[in-house]
Amino acid sequence: MSQSHLPPEEPRLSSEAPPQEGPAASQNPAPPAEDTAAQKAGKEKKPGAFGADLYGWLQALTFALAFILIFFTFFGRVIGVDGHSMDPTLNDRDMLFLQCIAYEPKQGDVVVLHKDFGDVETPIVKRVIAVGGQTVEIDYDTGTVYVDGQPLEEDYIMEPMVRPESPYLQGTYWEVPEGSVFVMGDNRNNSSDSRDSRLGPVDTRYVLGRAICTVLPFQHIGLVE
Repeated sequence: MSQSHLPPEEPRLSSEAPPQEGPAASQNPAPPAEDTAAQKAGKEKKPGAFGADLYGWLQALTFALAFILIFFTFFGRVIGVDGHSMDPTLNDRDMLFLQCIAYEPKQGDVVVLHKDFGDVETPIVKRVIAVGGQTVEIDYDTGTVYVDGQPLEEDYIMEPMVRPESPYLQGTYWEVPEGSVFVMGDNRNNSSDSRDSRLGPVDTRYVLGRAICTVLPFQHIGLVE
């Protein structure tokens, strides 16, 4: 039988797709091969990385401590309140942050000063009632403080002021010299301040700084007003 009478062979199916050519081939890149053992080893943390991280943290901590030290040395300081002379504005053992440089005392500021008088030998916290060139007069009958003849509105004081019994606190009129401040505690009936003849108006060079805010305890954190 001649081959011309044989039926034509059917096309064979192949499981392998023919290679693609043209733009379609570039849009379907072959999947990446699995990482080799060397590649996996390279991705692992290099020996000594923990020591490098620790060194970096120590550097950052040292820089932060140095910044804090310089800041508090030249710009401010933290100091504690000792006693109740500033109740209710400040409480005993409150910790205050002070502005120490580029500061000029103003009326109404709460300041910390250190000048020994009587039995007082530690820094004290008081409010500036008047500054240099002003006059202060106290009327104990009405519990009123006058600065340059004008009564002060003092909603910050603990209680109405009464006439003190101490022989050192009998003055009622003062002229504040230039470069000085007249200070009083907000707890007028329990405060040693410029009314005491042993202290009087205080030279501003004894002022350590202005109380900006309370930093401790946490329940008292806030600006000092």
